[in-house]
Amino acid sequence: MSGAGSPHGTAPGGGQAGPAEGAPFGHVDHRTDHHLPVPHLHEAVAGVRRRAQLLLDEWDLPAECLEDALMVISELITNAVLHALPPAVLRLCSSETDGCRTLRIEVTDGGPAPRAEQVGEGIEPDEHGRGIGIVSALSSCHGTRVGCSGVTRWAELPVAV
Repeated sequence: MSGAGSPHGTAPGGGQAGPAEGAPFGHVDHRTDHHLPVPHLHEAVAGVRRRAQLLLDEWDLPAECLEDALMVISELITNAVLHALPPAVLRLCSSETDGCRTLRIEVTDGGPAPRAEQVGEGIEPDEHGRGIGIVSALSSCHGTRVGCSGVTRWAELPVAV
C-alpha cells in the first residue's frame, strides 16, 4: 500500500474522492478525534486494534461499521509496521456533518523504509499485497498524503446514524 497518489485519494471505482482534510462539505455538527501510538512491531498490530475497538465501542459505532473499521485499521497499521519507518500513529476521527456521520482512519508513519529494513520477510505470499484492495472495498474514499515528516494513509467510512 505504498505510493503517493492524488492528495484527494481515490473513491471506489477509481473516481476522485473529496478533499483529504480541512475543507468541509457542510456544517460540522460534531467531531471527536483520538490518536494512538503504534509500536513498530508486527506483534503490536493486534493490541492497537483492540485499543481502537474499545474506543470505537465508546463512540457507539454500529456493529457492521465496527467490523469494517477494524479491518481497515489492521491493514493500514500492518502496512506502516511492515513497510515504513517509525514512528507511526493511528488517528481516529468521528464527525457528523449535516446529519451524516463519517469515521476517518489515518495512519501516519515515518515514510518508506529502505528495502533491507522492511519487516515483511517470512509472511506468506498469499497474505501479502492485498491491503489497499481491502481498504478500497471497505471505504467510501481513501488516499495518501506525503509530507516532510512522513506519509499518511487514510480512509473514510460512512456510519449509519
